[in-house]
Amino acid sequence: MVLIGLQSLALLVAAGLLVAKTLGGHPDSVGRALLGAALALGTAATLGLGARGLMGLRPAARTPIVVLQLLALPVGYSLAFQAGLLAYGAPILVGALAVLYLLFTPAARAALDRDPG
Repeated sequence: MVLIGLQSLALLVAAGLLVAKTLGGHPDSVGRALLGAALALGTAATLGLGARGLMGLRPAARTPIVVLQLLALPVGYSLAFQAGLLAYGAPILVGALAVLYLLFTPAARAALDRDPG
């Protein structure tokens, strides 16, 4: 949950930077830049709520977190290897893989899996 909280915080910072760069710079498309910031903010909120749900051992909280981590994998790969921005892509990849691993450890599954009854 700490790792998910860090991801959420990083996305909040990224959203703030996108808004600041949009207002202080000359983006190609203001709408596209603000949409990127809105997506980062929405993802941060979803991760934050998911982390809260996991702390309450709510099984349904795992699904949106898994989906967002799976979506983060190609983003991190693209940044790290295709765009050559290893400093940006590597933390995304490592964080997503770590969260996915931790969510499916036997202890996490025992705590979050629903009883088939």
